[in-house]
Amino acid sequence: MTVRVVLALTLALAIFDASAQDLSNICHAASSYDVTVNDSNVVFDRPQPAPRQVVMHDGTLSTDGRTVALRPDEEDRVALFERNLRALVPKVKAIASDGIDLAARAVRDEAATAAPDAVRSGELDRVLAQRVTEIKRRIAASRSTRDWQEEAMREYANEIVSDVAPILTNDVGTQAMNLAMNGDLEGAAALRDRVSALTSGGQDRIVGQLEARLRPRVQALCPSIRQLAELQTGLHNASGQPLNLVDIEGR
Repeated sequence: MTVRVVLALTLALAIFDASAQDLSNICHAASSYDVTVNDSNVVFDRPQPAPRQVVMHDGTLSTDGRTVALRPDEEDRVALFERNLRALVPKVKAIASDGIDLAARAVRDEAATAAPDAVRSGELDRVLAQRVTEIKRRIAASRSTRDWQEEAMREYANEIVSDVAPILTNDVGTQAMNLAMNGDLEGAAALRDRVSALTSGGQDRIVGQLEARLRPRVQALCPSIRQLAELQTGLHNASGQPLNLVDIEGR
């Protein structure tokens, strides 16, 4: 397995775990909706079933384009739901942004065992930092959970790999050629072992580090998630059905 493939696998999984941390497993919470937080409103949407779109704005509620009549206490709950959801956004973004840093640093440390010259030269750090900065900028500008799905995270990972892999591949290739030309069979074998260690254990090590560092921060969000579920209790859509934006296991 090449260095490029190794990095693609490890970084894709690491970034996805860092950004999402699977709230369904940690907080036992899930939603069938994507959420977009705009300046003027919060929009929940999904392909099926109805209601396919739920919009909240300053204590008002509409589902699939129809305004929902609310009592004053229900208006207060809708407004509080929106406010609390908005308060969660920077916290989630902070976890994802820090996760990108941790994942990239961990992959850099793992890769350095196979390509130490790339680290010593500073080229690996320069290229990696540039790409990570761009991804973090996109995280900061994000407004929708669509930007946090697995496909998007893997795209981010592939962008990093496309920049970093050539540097590592060139370093490993140069080392192997020099060792072979000098007849250093033991050195060549050691190089193969380092690459093999990155292939076989790097992913588990990286994910383990991320889970240990980020899981407590995700767990700290669980009470806020549960509060959102409580605030929606008793609210209905325009057809009179219970509003079900957040599902909590066991409720």
